[in-house]
Amino acid sequence: MQTIAGIHPVLAALKSGQPIERISIAKGAGGPRLQEIIEECRTRKIAVRFEQREALDRMSRAAVHQGVVAVTAVSPYQSIDDVAASARMLVVLDGVEDPHNLGAIIRTAHAAGAEAVVIPERRAAPVTEVVAKAAAGALVHLPVVKVGNVNQTLERLKKQGFWIYGLDERGVESYDTVTYTEPAVLVVGAEGRGLHDLVAKHCDVLVRIPMGGQIASLNVSVATGVALFEWKRRRKTAV
Repeated sequence: MQTIAGIHPVLAALKSGQPIERISIAKGAGGPRLQEIIEECRTRKIAVRFEQREALDRMSRAAVHQGVVAVTAVSPYQSIDDVAASARMLVVLDGVEDPHNLGAIIRTAHAAGAEAVVIPERRAAPVTEVVAKAAAGALVHLPVVKVGNVNQTLERLKKQGFWIYGLDERGVESYDTVTYTEPAVLVVGAEGRGLHDLVAKHCDVLVRIPMGGQIASLNVSVATGVALFEWKRRRKTAV
């Protein structure tokens, strides 16, 4: 069972047309936003259940649900073939394990104009209610792809014409001077360790964010946002 927890994520899923089996609302919960959710369910003929708050706690697996949980009707993942054909920018995560970071990256990637976020099957955070909450509704707009092997996926994308940019403090090129050739892939490493050595070797260019203070690197979601919005700025000025 896949669920979406929280007023904003649930409302965003409803308004985007995402397939939803049912909505559970905590007994006694109220307010204009919850009423808006109920009205959306009536319009789309989605079943609404009023349940004890403890039941929603179990459904959301301890995510903050604000009195509402949606049960989705389909898997949250898409295939790489579904997204690569028309993409200008894909974000590939090399083992990001914190669900809050994953959600923040999904939100940022959507805001910057990337077409999808790609995650590995192993040693990485899956899409959960916590991720959906951190993504603040972006999950219903931005595809997430799950792949078996990041290195093989990068090689496959290279053959399709993608340029691979690895975000890594070992990079020679700076994020604000490197030439971004489209279609492009931004590869981001895991918290703490960065890119795996083999993944770094599969990148065409390693890009760094110069640091002015005593800290060696940024949080992974912040670093991803810095690089993606520079790419977005470059695309805007090039038009």
